[in-house]
Amino acid sequence: MIRRTLLMSLALLCLGVYPVSLFAKEAKKVKILFVTESRGYQHGSVKRAKEKLSPAEISMIQLGQQSGVFEVHCTQNSEADFTPDNLKKYDIVMLYTTGVLPISDSTRDYFLNTWLKKKGHGIIGFHSATDTYRTKDPKHQWYRELIGGTFKAHPWTANGTVAFTVHDPQFPAMKPFGKEFEWKDEIYEYDNWVPENVHVLMSINMAKSKVKRPYHVPVAWAREWGKGRIYYNNLGHRPETWTNKVFLDSVVAAVKWVSGQIDADVSPNPEVSKAQHEKSKKDAAK
Repeated sequence: MIRRTLLMSLALLCLGVYPVSLFAKEAKKVKILFVTESRGYQHGSVKRAKEKLSPAEISMIQLGQQSGVFEVHCTQNSEADFTPDNLKKYDIVMLYTTGVLPISDSTRDYFLNTWLKKKGHGIIGFHSATDTYRTKDPKHQWYRELIGGTFKAHPWTANGTVAFTVHDPQFPAMKPFGKEFEWKDEIYEYDNWVPENVHVLMSINMAKSKVKRPYHVPVAWAREWGKGRIYYNNLGHRPETWTNKVFLDSVVAAVKWVSGQIDADVSPNPEVSKAQHEKSKKDAAK
């Protein structure tokens, strides 16, 4: 059988046909640990019913299979699964969490300084990833700096439609959205937002949104952490967001960027936040 396969391959080579299996291996899939643990409010998108996976978990598993880009393992038990030994198996940690997770100090240090900063792995946060570790405890400052901002309130509720402006439409995860779009989802405003630390990707367009506030409200951003990469998108409160093709296309692109398959400039752009702050003040006053 082996001899026959080899002869067939040689014959194809003579004809100028090159079997892929001779020269290339299947692309290695990005391995993702999707943490959907709720130590505070539990969103419907990550709520498991009768031990079945949640809408967001099912969506990410299926998206990985359909795209062929990544594979996902889901957990709602960070104490057991968010450990140095387990993190070594993954390229990306995906977060849709709330509250104070039971992560040890030693695991935190490994996660930040070795796994992310030195090894060059990455983080993708959705929606309430910014409603995690949002205490005033100095011990949790590491997470506030890492994720980029912390939940303050959500004047834009889940049943309202919000308008958005994309500031970097060439960033891989923003391309599916275009330059402007509207979306029905719950949108946060933030404490601990430091524009000098991140590359803001999109914001609320106050002029075109029903609920207006006289200040900048970022919605998605990206940054580097040593050799590691971090991407956050506020969308994802509503379960149907996890079946929206535009959103799913953006997730695939985010995975490719965070895992280093594609590059993009994510230099901090605080001038965008400053300009959006001034514009929002004018738009809210109209």
